[in-house]
Amino acid sequence: MPFSLTYHSRQFQFETAAELFSPQNLDRGTEAMLSTVTFAPGERVLDLGCGWGVVGILAASIVGSENVVMTDIDARAVKVARQNAERNQVAGVTILQSDGLQDHRETDFDWILSNPPYHEDFAVAKQFIMKGFNRLKVGGRMVMVTRRRLWYQKKLTSIFGGTEVHEIDGYFVFHAEKRRDTYAKRKKRNR
Repeated sequence: MPFSLTYHSRQFQFETAAELFSPQNLDRGTEAMLSTVTFAPGERVLDLGCGWGVVGILAASIVGSENVVMTDIDARAVKVARQNAERNQVAGVTILQSDGLQDHRETDFDWILSNPPYHEDFAVAKQFIMKGFNRLKVGGRMVMVTRRRLWYQKKLTSIFGGTEVHEIDGYFVFHAEKRRDTYAKRKKRNR
C-alpha cells in the first residue's frame, strides 16, 4: 500500500502493511504530533513504537540518519520501517525490535516521540514515560499523542514536573521537558 507525503518541502515515499497501525496513510494523531515539533540538525531522536517508520524517517531527514533510533515490538513493523528508511535515503538510522525500551540501551536523546497504544490499559504508556525519562538528556523532550488527556497529563507531570498540552483535531499532544536527572518530587499530602 504505497503512498507519499511532503515534509519540509521534501517528498517521501512509504510502503505499509495491512496489519500495521494506519496502513493507508499518515494518521491524524501522528500528523498532529509532528506539527508541534521542530527538529534541528544533530539532535538525537527516538521514535518509540515506530510502526512503519514515518516519524523517525522524517526526523532523520533533518537531524541526520546517524542520530535516529527507531524501535517497535512488532517484527513486521521493523522490517517495513527498514525498507522505508532505504526507500527515503536514510538507511543509516538504527531500527531495533524492542519491547518499548527494554531491549536496547540507547540514551541521551533530545527527543522521544510516541503515539502509544492508548486504547488498551496504561501499562505500555506508563513504561514509555517512566523509562523514557531516563533515556533523555537534561533539556530533552518527550512528546506523546493520544486521545485521552487526564491520565497522560497527570503521569507526565508526576515524572517530569509538568507538561504542555496542545489540543489539535481531537488529539492531545503532550510535551514534557526533562529538567533534572531525577523524577519530579511528589508533593506531600497533609494527613
